[in-house]
Amino acid sequence: MPKASDVLAAEVRERILSGEFPEGMPLPPERQLVEQTGLSRATVREALRILEVERLLRIRPGRGGGAFVHRPDHQSLASTVQLVIRGQQIRLDALHETREAMEPACAALAAGRRTDHDLVEMDAAHTELVEAGEDIPQFLRANVRWHTAVARASGNELLIGFMSALSQSIYAATDIQQFMDAEIRAVTARAHASIAKAIRDGDPAAARRRMERHVCGFARAAARVDSRESLDLAGVEGELAPPEAD
Repeated sequence: MPKASDVLAAEVRERILSGEFPEGMPLPPERQLVEQTGLSRATVREALRILEVERLLRIRPGRGGGAFVHRPDHQSLASTVQLVIRGQQIRLDALHETREAMEPACAALAAGRRTDHDLVEMDAAHTELVEAGEDIPQFLRANVRWHTAVARASGNELLIGFMSALSQSIYAATDIQQFMDAEIRAVTARAHASIAKAIRDGDPAAARRRMERHVCGFARAAARVDSRESLDLAGVEGELAPPEAD
């Protein structure tokens, strides 16, 4: 027999996912929920905690606080995928395989859907990358920012979520001082400029082809200097979280 807290959580979860409870809607205060459901305060709190852990509710403390609906978005997906990458100790070659399968599709979609705002964000990330100079961490942050901007330009929430999750893994997989030399950085900058031009020109075929060449070439070059079989992402989580779209 399911616990009362699980039953209450399931009911509220369904109302959130169905759209009956819209984004940002405040739930009734805890005392009112106790009165409405006939359940104990501890049970109501446990149900709310379940939904908070699932990121379906945001709990704000203090005056004006309470429980507010948060419908799943690409960041929710990104968090789940990131846990899988870490928890399953995903192989480095599997990371590259995933990237090679997804990013050309992102680029092709971006060429057909990009907005002026997307182009501005891609240009800003590219400028940051070029100006990073010998600052490898800054270069890597700008690199992830650029790839995430391409995913955002695709307009596909699932692809955006997956690429957001992969961003931390890309960072861990490319933080190789002997690999990220001046030549590799220059090749990366040229590839980004070429892909961005295809996206700006609205040419999906060229965008797909150029992104595929870029990520596949990068994977082969990285494999020559990196013998790791799995990723250790401890300590880098959150460092490269891309800015939210306006």
